[in-house]
Amino acid sequence: MIGRLQKAWRDVNASYWFLPALFSLLALLLTSVTLWLDRNGFAEVINDITWLQPARPEGASNMLSVIAGTMIGVASTVFSITIAAVAYASGNYGPRLLTNFMEDRGNQFSLASFIGTFVYAITVLRTVRMPDEAPASAENAAATYLPGFVPQLSLLVAFVLMGFSVAVLVYFLNHIPASIRINTVLKGIGSRLLKEVDDLFPEENDGTRAETAPEGTPILATDTGYIQIIGFERLEKIARRENGKLKLNVRTGDFLHPDVVVAFWTDMDSFENLPDDEVRECFTLGNMRTPTQDMQFLIDELVEIGLRALSPGINDPFTAVTAIHWLGAATAELGRRKLVRTYAHDGEEVHLTLLDDDFDHFVNRGLGSMRGAVATSRIAALVAFDALVDCATTLDDETRRKVLHDEGVRLAEQAREHLVGPELHAVEARYQSFLRRIAR
Repeated sequence: MIGRLQKAWRDVNASYWFLPALFSLLALLLTSVTLWLDRNGFAEVINDITWLQPARPEGASNMLSVIAGTMIGVASTVFSITIAAVAYASGNYGPRLLTNFMEDRGNQFSLASFIGTFVYAITVLRTVRMPDEAPASAENAAATYLPGFVPQLSLLVAFVLMGFSVAVLVYFLNHIPASIRINTVLKGIGSRLLKEVDDLFPEENDGTRAETAPEGTPILATDTGYIQIIGFERLEKIARRENGKLKLNVRTGDFLHPDVVVAFWTDMDSFENLPDDEVRECFTLGNMRTPTQDMQFLIDELVEIGLRALSPGINDPFTAVTAIHWLGAATAELGRRKLVRTYAHDGEEVHLTLLDDDFDHFVNRGLGSMRGAVATSRIAALVAFDALVDCATTLDDETRRKVLHDEGVRLAEQAREHLVGPELHAVEARYQSFLRRIAR
């Protein structure tokens, strides 16, 4: 249930309807408050402000009509621009980036502001009464200050909301082109990746390696989809309650279909009447991968941008260089961390063994996945060697330093198959420098 709620909340955050709907409800609530103040005489102090001329019914009606019409028109334009920007970014940088732009709070907030102002203005407009109109009730007639009824406070708030919406429009027009710049996109992914590394692996590397539990009685999947959320703490409690151990065979982001093994029961007193259905409920599936709990999804996004940039059709090595820089920073952080996660409390026996990945896996998933394309570009290859050296200089673990050394060797071997002449000579020189520096 918790996993489903987390998935539902993530889907809401990635939607364009939630904030506009919320702002619309808030606008209705604000309208009720300001109209109540107007009708009960609490807003008469506004009429005592000499420089603030009270509005007449016709002027108030025209003003609210203009605000409402303008806001809904601007909201439509903002939505169109946002969709165009999202289509451009996902088409040029990769379809997996669509989630990043859908979750952009700046776009959602801008659209919601215009919708909220429209709802407020149109709701106040229906209460404006011309002098020749009869009041809806005797109570409203007693609250009339000018001929007809003009909610002066509500009108003033509408004017303030209009000014605020203009400021939001200026922000939006600056935000959209800035958000689709490739350096901004890469910074957003890279920063989120570094935060995920810090959250998932908070402890410094102490040489501990992930334990491998023996395979036991399998738990088979019954549904189809990508694993979006795993309830690790719940799985730990289930295994402890059953006085056994669970060994996960999948990770967040993996694709499941019926009869795929998701976990194994091991070290059980009895293998009868096991709560397999309860274990399956800890895996929340969806129709696509998401960044939630899936750090490798962020790595794949950086790799995808780098590979697209180095493709013959685009040929943008400097974008690939930026992707390599962020991958190098994440690799350096991973190299310093203890890549083992447990969900047992201090002093308690561990009952859940995760399908944790070692440092070699993350290097291959990131820089290793880009190796084939990097080897075709002198510019990218030179930067990749520097990134490997920068990672190695922060590590004391010789095993992990060797992983980086081997990655550099493989990159040099592939570069020799694609580069010739002066370009190959430059890469060979950087490779020899890499070997000397990483051996220190």
